[in-house]
Amino acid sequence: MDNLSRRTGCLGDCGSIAAFGRKETGGKPMTAAAFVIPLIIAIIIVHGLYKKVDVFSEFAEGAKENLETCAGLLPTLIALITAVGMFRASGAEELITSLVSGLFDRIGFPAECLPLALIRPVSGSGALAVYESLLEENGPDSFAGRVASVMLGSTETTFYTLAVYYGAVRIKNTRHTLAASLAGDLTGFIVSVLTVNIFFGRI
Repeated sequence: MDNLSRRTGCLGDCGSIAAFGRKETGGKPMTAAAFVIPLIIAIIIVHGLYKKVDVFSEFAEGAKENLETCAGLLPTLIALITAVGMFRASGAEELITSLVSGLFDRIGFPAECLPLALIRPVSGSGALAVYESLLEENGPDSFAGRVASVMLGSTETTFYTLAVYYGAVRIKNTRHTLAASLAGDLTGFIVSVLTVNIFFGRI
């Protein structure tokens, strides 16, 4: 009888845990992916204990160093975000787009993607906002929508990346990094148009 009670209690506890898991995940059963991060953390802690490392002290020291790095990067990020906001609010983006849209349209580059090409090297969140607006106006299956999708996946926020990584290690002389990165972005823009043309039968 005692064994039956213990087994029944165990089943009840397991059922409560499962019900809690479903509640926390919106009624859906918890998947294996939900346990990946806790499992990795547990492995790190166990490995540290096995190696006789003071895990908490190392964690606190690493957190302190990261906070110092973030504090050092903050002025650069604020300046970059402010510059992006001023660029978009001043109307310079629309002016540049209107001036060169005819030329780019003649060479096969969709004029709708020009704002994305201008903002992508500077701001990831700004590029995403422009991309969402473009899809709403033209549709994801339009030529411009497909080109914008490939552009967003094959280019980088060059200025943001340089500011963050070089700022973290306090390098001021970037030498040829900016020119090479912008050349890579330009190549990504051009190849995006070619790729969509090839895969969707426009060439």
